[in-house]
Amino acid sequence: MNIQQVKTKEQLDDAFSVRYTVFVDEQQVPVEEEIDQFEDEAEHVVLYDDSQKPAGAGRVRVVDGIGKLERICVLSSSRKNGAGRIIVEKLEEIATQQGVSKLKLNAQTHAIPFYEKLGYEVVSDEFLDAGIPHVTMIKEIEKS
Repeated sequence: MNIQQVKTKEQLDDAFSVRYTVFVDEQQVPVEEEIDQFEDEAEHVVLYDDSQKPAGAGRVRVVDGIGKLERICVLSSSRKNGAGRIIVEKLEEIATQQGVSKLKLNAQTHAIPFYEKLGYEVVSDEFLDAGIPHVTMIKEIEKS
Protein backbone atom coordinates (compact mmCIF):
# COMPACT_ATOMS: atom_id res chain seq x y z
CA MET A 1 0.00 0.00 0.00
CA ASN A 2 1.08 3.52 -0.74
CA ILE A 3 -0.14 6.63 1.12
CA GLN A 4 0.02 10.04 -0.52
CA GLN A 5 -0.62 13.52 0.79
CA VAL A 6 -3.00 14.94 -1.79
CA LYS A 7 -1.30 17.36 -4.18
CA THR A 8 -3.38 16.99 -7.37
CA LYS A 9 -7.05 17.17 -8.33
CA GLU A 10 -6.88 13.51 -9.41
CA GLN A 11 -5.66 12.46 -5.95
CA LEU A 12 -8.41 14.53 -4.30
CA ASP A 13 -10.99 12.92 -6.59
CA ASP A 14 -9.62 9.51 -5.56
CA ALA A 15 -10.00 10.42 -1.87
CA PHE A 16 -13.54 11.68 -2.44
CA SER A 17 -14.45 8.48 -4.32
CA VAL A 18 -13.43 6.34 -1.34
CA ARG A 19 -15.27 8.62 1.08
CA TYR A 20 -18.39 8.48 -1.09
CA THR A 21 -18.32 4.67 -1.23
CA VAL A 22 -17.81 4.25 2.52
CA PHE A 23 -19.90 7.06 3.97
CA VAL A 24 -22.67 7.65 1.41
CA ASP A 25 -23.12 4.19 -0.13
CA GLU A 26 -22.30 1.96 2.86
CA GLN A 27 -23.32 4.10 5.83
CA GLN A 28 -26.11 6.14 4.21
CA VAL A 29 -24.64 9.52 5.19
CA PRO A 30 -26.36 12.25 3.13
CA VAL A 31 -23.97 13.43 0.41
CA GLU A 32 -24.51 17.05 1.44
CA GLU A 33 -23.09 16.19 4.89
CA GLU A 34 -20.15 14.20 3.52
CA ILE A 35 -18.55 16.99 1.46
CA ASP A 36 -18.44 20.13 3.60
CA GLN A 37 -17.13 23.67 3.84
CA PHE A 38 -13.79 22.53 5.30
CA GLU A 39 -12.48 20.59 2.28
CA ASP A 40 -10.30 23.46 1.04
CA GLU A 41 -8.65 24.17 4.40
CA ALA A 42 -7.90 20.51 5.19
CA GLU A 43 -4.85 18.48 4.22
CA HIS A 44 -6.07 15.27 2.59
CA VAL A 45 -4.46 11.86 2.18
CA VAL A 46 -5.33 8.98 -0.12
CA LEU A 47 -4.19 5.39 0.31
CA TYR A 48 -3.61 3.28 -2.79
CA ASP A 49 -3.69 -0.51 -2.74
CA ASP A 50 -1.07 -2.68 -4.38
CA SER A 51 -2.76 -2.30 -7.77
CA GLN A 52 -2.68 1.51 -7.31
CA LYS A 53 -6.46 1.80 -6.87
CA PRO A 54 -7.70 4.18 -4.16
CA ALA A 55 -8.50 2.17 -1.02
CA GLY A 56 -8.60 4.68 1.85
CA ALA A 57 -8.71 8.37 2.69
CA GLY A 58 -8.71 10.92 5.46
CA ARG A 59 -8.10 14.57 6.18
CA VAL A 60 -6.70 16.73 8.95
CA ARG A 61 -7.27 20.35 9.92
CA VAL A 62 -5.76 22.49 12.65
CA VAL A 63 -8.64 23.84 14.73
CA ASP A 64 -7.81 26.05 17.74
CA GLY A 65 -4.27 24.66 17.78
CA ILE A 66 -5.41 21.03 17.81
CA GLY A 67 -4.99 18.62 14.91
CA LYS A 68 -8.47 17.35 14.02
CA LEU A 69 -8.49 14.07 12.11
CA GLU A 70 -11.60 13.64 10.00
CA ARG A 71 -13.23 11.49 7.31
CA ILE A 72 -10.97 8.50 7.92
CA CYS A 73 -12.23 5.58 5.87
CA VAL A 74 -11.10 2.39 4.15
CA LEU A 75 -12.91 0.41 1.46
CA SER A 76 -14.30 -2.87 2.80
CA SER A 77 -11.96 -4.85 0.53
CA SER A 78 -8.90 -3.27 2.19
CA ARG A 79 -9.94 -3.41 5.85
CA LYS A 80 -8.21 -5.52 8.50
CA ASN A 81 -4.75 -5.25 6.91
CA GLY A 82 -3.34 -2.13 8.55
CA ALA A 83 -4.80 0.38 6.09
CA GLY A 84 -6.52 2.43 8.80
CA ARG A 85 -3.34 2.63 10.85
CA ILE A 86 -1.37 3.84 7.80
CA ILE A 87 -3.92 6.62 7.21
CA VAL A 88 -4.03 7.75 10.86
CA GLU A 89 -0.23 7.75 11.17
CA LYS A 90 0.12 9.87 8.01
CA LEU A 91 -2.49 12.36 9.25
CA GLU A 92 -0.71 12.52 12.63
CA GLU A 93 2.58 13.20 10.84
CA ILE A 94 1.02 16.05 8.82
CA ALA A 95 -0.54 17.57 11.94
CA THR A 96 2.72 17.29 13.88
CA GLN A 97 4.56 19.07 11.06
CA GLN A 98 2.07 21.92 11.57
CA GLY A 99 3.16 22.22 15.19
CA VAL A 100 0.26 20.69 17.10
CA SER A 101 0.79 18.78 20.35
CA LYS A 102 -2.73 17.38 20.65
CA LEU A 103 -4.89 15.42 18.22
CA LYS A 104 -8.65 15.02 18.27
CA LEU A 105 -11.16 12.97 16.31
CA ASN A 106 -14.79 11.98 16.43
CA ALA A 107 -14.85 8.19 16.17
CA GLN A 108 -17.76 5.99 15.27
CA THR A 109 -18.34 3.93 18.40
CA HIS A 110 -17.51 0.62 16.69
CA ALA A 111 -14.03 2.04 15.93
CA ILE A 112 -13.16 2.97 19.54
CA PRO A 113 -10.90 -0.10 20.09
CA PHE A 114 -9.02 0.67 16.85
CA TYR A 115 -8.25 4.24 17.94
CA GLU A 116 -7.44 3.18 21.52
CA LYS A 117 -4.71 0.90 20.11
CA LEU A 118 -3.26 4.01 18.43
CA GLY A 119 -3.15 5.93 21.72
CA TYR A 120 -6.45 7.83 21.64
CA GLU A 121 -8.69 8.20 24.71
CA VAL A 122 -12.44 8.76 24.82
CA VAL A 123 -13.23 12.20 26.29
CA SER A 124 -16.95 12.60 25.59
CA ASP A 125 -20.28 10.94 25.98
CA GLU A 126 -21.78 9.28 22.92
CA PHE A 127 -23.45 11.59 20.39
CA LEU A 128 -25.00 11.25 16.94
CA ASP A 129 -23.31 12.58 13.81
CA ALA A 130 -25.14 11.93 10.54
CA GLY A 131 -27.32 9.54 12.54
CA ILE A 132 -24.30 7.41 13.56
CA PRO A 133 -23.14 7.06 17.22
CA HIS A 134 -19.76 8.75 17.82
CA VAL A 135 -17.46 9.77 20.68
CA THR A 136 -14.71 12.38 20.78
CA MET A 137 -11.21 11.02 21.37
CA ILE A 138 -7.90 12.82 21.96
CA LYS A 139 -4.20 11.96 21.87
CA GLU A 140 -1.31 13.98 23.23
CA ILE A 141 1.73 14.15 20.93
CA GLU A 142 5.21 14.13 22.36
CA LYS A 143 7.32 16.95 20.92
CA SER A 144 10.61 15.72 19.57
